[in-house]
Amino acid sequence: MKKFIFGIFVLSATVIGCNNKEDGKTSDNTKTSASSIKLPYEASYGTEFNSNVSDSNLLNVLNTYKYWESGDMKGLRSTMGDSIYVDAADGFKFKGLADSMTHTWQTYRDSLSSVKITMNVWLKNHSLKDSMDYINVWYKEIDTYKSGKVDSAKYEDDNGVKNGKLIWYSSHKQIMK
Repeated sequence: MKKFIFGIFVLSATVIGCNNKEDGKTSDNTKTSASSIKLPYEASYGTEFNSNVSDSNLLNVLNTYKYWESGDMKGLRSTMGDSIYVDAADGFKFKGLADSMTHTWQTYRDSLSSVKITMNVWLKNHSLKDSMDYINVWYKEIDTYKSGKVDSAKYEDDNGVKNGKLIWYSSHKQIMK
């Protein structure tokens, strides 16, 4: 039994000794930290993010797309804070009360007979700088207008969530051929 315990101690000491890194350096003094790499740009907003975003915030954002797809503007409005900033893919910009933005979206949605969204992927990011959650989504949307015209595109959207509500939305569109 003593030989077994001694063997575990020697093995543990060997593993710990081989993995001992100090101040971003390996045992041969080669730097492994990111600070040794000189990047060509410095991020103006910052780069301190983690993925600690609640599933309820993700659900809230994904519900915005489901409500848009089904034409439920009351449901869509329930996902937003009192005010919202929108930077749409077509160049439209808005900053103001969410009720006004909902009215604008309602007018546009009324021109469509159907919307089909296929969600490809999402990414949850929490900004340490401003404690805001950013949920990025990539998806395909097919819009059928009441006139019969069909518009399909791939999108990448950035959704800003604060206190469980959508307060910022930015969209990027790639037209499909």
